[in-house]
Amino acid sequence: MPRTFVWHRTRGPKHRPKLQLPETGKVRIKQVRSGIGHSWRMRATLEAMGLHHHQHEIVKDIHPALIGQLKQVWHLVEVSVVEE
Repeated sequence: MPRTFVWHRTRGPKHRPKLQLPETGKVRIKQVRSGIGHSWRMRATLEAMGLHHHQHEIVKDIHPALIGQLKQVWHLVEVSVVEE
């Protein structure tokens, strides 16, 4: 049976861009992938951040707890800094 999946060296967790956030301010968080098919912890983290469905956007203040939540679900969300 032929292999249908090939792991590429340029893709994967160690090649993701670093999360560069300022110490204070606000960030816009957009959910770009669904929580379906992921663990209950990831779905609970999305819910705790206030993201209820795919393509939902929220604006939150930056604090250490939020940074920890973003690190858990970085592959499901896009983060951008809000200019005030």
